[in-house]
Amino acid sequence: MKRTIFGAAAALALAASAPCAQAQSFINVLTGGTSGVYYPLGVAIGKIYGDKIPNVKTQVQATKASVENLILLQQGRGELAFTLGDSLKAAWEGEEEAGFKTKLDKLRTIGAIYPNYIQIVATADSGIKTLADLKGKSLSVGAPKSGTELNSRAILAAAGMSYKELGKVEYLPFAESVDLMKNRQLNATLQSAGLGVASLKDLSTSSPITVVSVPKETVDKIGPPFVAATIPANTYTGQDKDVPTAAVINYLVTSSAVSDDLAYQMTKLVYESLPELVTAHAAGKEIKLETAATGSPVPLHPGAIRYYKEKGLIK
Repeated sequence: MKRTIFGAAAALALAASAPCAQAQSFINVLTGGTSGVYYPLGVAIGKIYGDKIPNVKTQVQATKASVENLILLQQGRGELAFTLGDSLKAAWEGEEEAGFKTKLDKLRTIGAIYPNYIQIVATADSGIKTLADLKGKSLSVGAPKSGTELNSRAILAAAGMSYKELGKVEYLPFAESVDLMKNRQLNATLQSAGLGVASLKDLSTSSPITVVSVPKETVDKIGPPFVAATIPANTYTGQDKDVPTAAVINYLVTSSAVSDDLAYQMTKLVYESLPELVTAHAAGKEIKLETAATGSPVPLHPGAIRYYKEKGLIK
């Protein structure tokens, strides 16, 4: 009888512990619009996690990018998010003008990835060749309070302009901006993304374009996290010269609610799967393990710190 009771108790204990041992983690990857760079990289990361982390289910969510992603992380509605460095800083500080009503204190950084290049592209027949030429013209500045839109404000302010000087302001995602330009309903678009973004490649192959320069002195007026950069010649069809512009580092961010073990695996798999990310998008070429642990305005997740210590990047 005692053996029977003991056996039944043991079986119950095993049954109770089994779900814990096999508990499935969920990773929702927050990206951006489907025609940008975040989305294809996010799809690649989601597949890597699903294939290589035991008992994990992944989902990739298209969003309005940086600002929305960080708010969703804070709300516990995502486990990994792409964001621009200036948006991340604004979220950590609770900058209301940037779209953050309070400080987002649950954010934790996984690592730095590639730089976003400020890419201002105009239709050739618009006559826009410089930032000053945007006055009186129509410009799409990105979705409202997205990372791109915050970049638009910063660039125009450094050039001594505001939205008031523009002929018309459109708050549209990348692909929709390009559609309007193809239909001659929009003069120019500002897109903050990795080089070779699909929307601008599409535009350049269907219409003559001008890539507008952002001079170094304009970038210097903004200061960190903006740095001077170059869009190399032939990045887009018809762009036969290097074009100076500004760049901002992107980050992968998670939440303090994500366990140390899961954050460790998430970090490790990103930086040890770079060939797969390059296959997903050319921007992956600019993701470097050597700089992954640097520059974030938000603390690194303890799981990420563990990985970087293993690699000798943090002592």
